[in-house]
Amino acid sequence: MLPSQTYVNISFFQPHAFLMIGIPGHEAVHGWISIPFSSMYTMALTGNCLILLAVRKTPSLHQPMYYFLSMLALTDVGLTLSTLPTTLAVLCFGHRLIGFNACLVQMFFLHSFSVVESSVLLAMSFDRFVAISNPLRYATVLTNNVIIRIGMAIVARAALSLFPVPFLLKRLNFCPNKILLSHSFCFHPDVMRRACADITINIFYGLYVVLSTGGIDSLLIILSYILILHTILGLASPRERIRAFNTCVSHILAVFVFFIPGITMSMIHRFGRHLSPIAHALVAYVYLVVPPVLNPIIYSVKSKPIREAMLRMLKRKGQD
Repeated sequence: MLPSQTYVNISFFQPHAFLMIGIPGHEAVHGWISIPFSSMYTMALTGNCLILLAVRKTPSLHQPMYYFLSMLALTDVGLTLSTLPTTLAVLCFGHRLIGFNACLVQMFFLHSFSVVESSVLLAMSFDRFVAISNPLRYATVLTNNVIIRIGMAIVARAALSLFPVPFLLKRLNFCPNKILLSHSFCFHPDVMRRACADITINIFYGLYVVLSTGGIDSLLIILSYILILHTILGLASPRERIRAFNTCVSHILAVFVFFIPGITMSMIHRFGRHLSPIAHALVAYVYLVVPPVLNPIIYSVKSKPIREAMLRMLKRKGQD
């Protein structure tokens, strides 16, 4: 049962808690469904922590490319931890309640890490552009101080973009009979539609955040790869072209893995309300769970230095 509600004003209502949902229509088998989810969360945390340890402990990986990869891995750890507690609570223990303020906090971090990941992928595309178009100046352009400033700018951008969102939600009057969320976590478009008030400002600000972060980032990534492709095609040797392009394959795959589910999820929330609840749930899980799982696999398969460093970490742990 939900805790009793208290009213500050009879015309203004905010729930003490929301009711989350796992896989709609499959509540009876949530225990079984929790097994693959637990496995994916374990893989995501293990793989990304291995990358962080490998880069930290391997002096040959102390290069801009691998520093940006560490930022991506750290972001994936944060994104995983943002949804892991509530998702496993719902699937494993049937604990579906999340407090109103706790929901806003989770939503802030979830969306912030998504913005950070988008920004890191953009920074990685800039890294590849500099490395391919002007390799002789690569080390002088992307110095440690520049990388630190880029990292700080990425975090500041995400925090400033998402900071108003919880306050815009707290001003809304919510419906007492609309406390059931569509996911096992708090997602901004889902939470704001529980309100019984005009949410025009919330919709437009949400759209602004999406376009000013992921929208601009995706366009700049495309532009950087147009310039990279132009540079690669200008190389004299076919072998050099293949070698240069191979350095970009991991990043291209990571971009697809992140942006395609993200765009799909945004479109479904805005234009796919007629779709079944299970479609909304599955797309959301693909967007939030799959990239942190696949990114370490992509980079360990396509990057020999990362693969060898990760294997050394595993062997060292095994010997300990």
